[in-house]
Amino acid sequence: MYFLLILLFSGFFISTLQARIKMPGIFSDNMMLQRDTIVKIWGWSNASRDIMLSTSWNQKKYSSRADFSGRWELKIATPKEPGPFSITISDGEPVIIKNVLIGEVWICSGQSNMEMSFSGVAGPVDGALDAVVKSKSNKIRLFTLKHVAKIIPQEDCEGIWVEATPESVYNFSAAGYFFGRLVNDVTGLPVGLIHTSWGGSKIEAWMSPASLEGTNKPLPVEGVDMKMPMWVPAALYNGMINPIIGYGIRGVLWYQGESNQDEPNEYALLFKRMIKDWRELWDQGEFPFYYVQIAPFRYGGNSAFLREVQLKAEDSIPNIAMVVNMDANSPDNIHPSSKKQVGERLACLALSKTYGIKGFPCSSPVYRSMKTRGSNVELEFDLKGSFGIFANVSQIKGFKIAGQDKRFHDAFAYISGNRIFVSSPQVEIPVAVRFAFDNTSASEIFNMEGLPVSSFRTDNWEK
Repeated sequence: MYFLLILLFSGFFISTLQARIKMPGIFSDNMMLQRDTIVKIWGWSNASRDIMLSTSWNQKKYSSRADFSGRWELKIATPKEPGPFSITISDGEPVIIKNVLIGEVWICSGQSNMEMSFSGVAGPVDGALDAVVKSKSNKIRLFTLKHVAKIIPQEDCEGIWVEATPESVYNFSAAGYFFGRLVNDVTGLPVGLIHTSWGGSKIEAWMSPASLEGTNKPLPVEGVDMKMPMWVPAALYNGMINPIIGYGIRGVLWYQGESNQDEPNEYALLFKRMIKDWRELWDQGEFPFYYVQIAPFRYGGNSAFLREVQLKAEDSIPNIAMVVNMDANSPDNIHPSSKKQVGERLACLALSKTYGIKGFPCSSPVYRSMKTRGSNVELEFDLKGSFGIFANVSQIKGFKIAGQDKRFHDAFAYISGNRIFVSSPQVEIPVAVRFAFDNTSASEIFNMEGLPVSSFRTDNWEK
């Protein structure tokens, strides 16, 4: 009889444990929820278990039922007020998520230049000490996904939400933090940053299996070589994107491309597919997608072709915008120290295009057309709201010009008003112009607000 009572008690105890709500890692104390919208919350319990959820900001109650696998999902309305608040979820035993803030949530993804923390990589981050020392704020929340590469999509991830403190910020994405800090400073809104990146990763690793169908990137199968997991198609999507799909966000920040610089044509297709796929998976419409052009560096090939693909993407994909990073001044370091500059340029894109703040241009001038006048070429630019362009050197060195023979020669260039005139004594009848169109040339041309012009070319020749 005593033994039977032990078994009954043990069974009841185990059943109670199993009934307790299990939340994904992305839902934890200190988390940030996207403000003034409908967000999705999900988790697990026992199969067919009734789930109750209540929110402290309005005392509203929501109900759901776990499916046969134990998964449940709810959509709840978030307020405009920041809080902090709490969320209570129960299947008979309550779980309380505390210190929940309501604000603006952004995903920060890519490879090592997004992953680079304030501890630096092969050199320091500009302004690191000052930024870290002053970083304590309960209005900025941080979540970092641990590196996970998998052959099949994962339902959960490791990580916890934390408030910004010197300790938490020091190990966080520097570019991401500088973005969040400026958005918070200017708008006054709390900012949540979800950091999911992996140094050296290729874009195909961040794409879903479905989005890779029909490309030349083979899908991973059991037994695939994972010695370089950040190169395996879909592996990082499975481990570091799939677990957070559906979490309410404002938009995405992307800093990647260095590992794909030798395949620009493929990147053009993959980049477009990835953005379209992520937007469909999140089911939040065409949310903002802001990204960083790769900086000059001594690559093996000519990285200008990849930068060109990144530049042209703005004309073919809706609601995206690019930060030009041609003044990073790091030809011998693939990890520029200028993360503050990058993060704040990303923030300016968001402040203007997403938050509607007027009064400043947020994008670099872009080459639009050329006219030939004898041996001279006149280049016209879309100034993107700026009043003009200027060169930060007395003699611009980045231009080359070619005739029908497709042989490029160093050219003389000068700025007059909003146009640039280019010529070379070695080219009598010019047909093409290139600017900084190599691995390491930095941009010497800026708008009046200091945003650099990207490398560009007027031709479409293969080399």
